[in-house]
Amino acid sequence: MAGAIGRDVSRRHPLPRLWLMTDERLGEGLWDALARLPRGGGVVFRHYATPAVERRLLFARVVRIARAHGLVVVRAGNWCGAGADGVHNRRGRGVRTASAHSLLEARAAVTRGADAVFVSPVFATRSHPGGRVLGVRGAERIARLVGVPVIALGGMDAERFWRLDGFYGWAAIDAWSDDAT
Repeated sequence: MAGAIGRDVSRRHPLPRLWLMTDERLGEGLWDALARLPRGGGVVFRHYATPAVERRLLFARVVRIARAHGLVVVRAGNWCGAGADGVHNRRGRGVRTASAHSLLEARAAVTRGADAVFVSPVFATRSHPGGRVLGVRGAERIARLVGVPVIALGGMDAERFWRLDGFYGWAAIDAWSDDAT
């Protein structure tokens, strides 16, 4: 079922297979990363450390660009941001995504209503240097057992994605940035 569309996602938006995870580390590179994301891709807007007023303005700009490029935007965190197509790691309307670092967390996300689960980190990542990784076998095991589309995250790029089995899509920060091209 890892390739199936979850619950009611297909009525509103096709669930993207390619995702950009945003954070402050992207800086001004965010705009190039958004431009590299293909039509139909998704954006998980995180920017947890950005002050509230600045975050809302940044989010509004991301939404405008996303609409112009045919991208789906979900917002993370407990704040209100107009224009989101859904939420990440929380309850809400629209596309509901969640992150998981184990099978237990992935199953809990599905129980809470996630339409898709980002499983991470599959590989070593600059976001969490020296952190524990699931590895290919550990991540593939989760992907097989969850029951909703699973997105690979953590050190991902297109080449690594094609080496994985059972995943619906992949997400990254660095693969969409200038540093990766």
